[in-house]
Amino acid sequence: MLPLSEKALRASFVNASRKEVSDLTPPPGLDLLDWADLDFLGWRDPKMGRRAYAVVPTVDGELVGILFRRADAMPRSRPQCSWCQDVRLPNDVVFSSAKRSGQAGRNGDTIGSLVCEDFQCSRNARTAPPPAYEGFDVEAARLRRIGDLRLRVEAFASGL
Repeated sequence: MLPLSEKALRASFVNASRKEVSDLTPPPGLDLLDWADLDFLGWRDPKMGRRAYAVVPTVDGELVGILFRRADAMPRSRPQCSWCQDVRLPNDVVFSSAKRSGQAGRNGDTIGSLVCEDFQCSRNARTAPPPAYEGFDVEAARLRRIGDLRLRVEAFASGL
């Protein structure tokens, strides 16, 4: 992912009102992030507990900012993140919903997904999987997981 300024980050949101965008708290250390290891930028708003954000780069170079509302309740069982699909998650997974952009969102339409609590998907996808068998190409599997993560996140963003 390419580095973002706060101005570009705020301008990317497709499902948030101007008030919601002006109220958002940018991620801490935005200018210090290791952008090369991020497939998307996601963070929770420290001032508003149930609010989270993600900025997703699309294949055509556009940025899609998403405002999420997190569910109050945690799932009873240990769910799998729909984005990174890591079965060995070191973190919790929560259900997050986003209203759709445009008229659909104004009508109350939403989409949702189970995602890593603090959007650790990029880190999880980059963790080498255990070798499944002798001769298993761990690096190829890791690169495939990164590519699949990008596809799933972009597919979610395009559904807005």
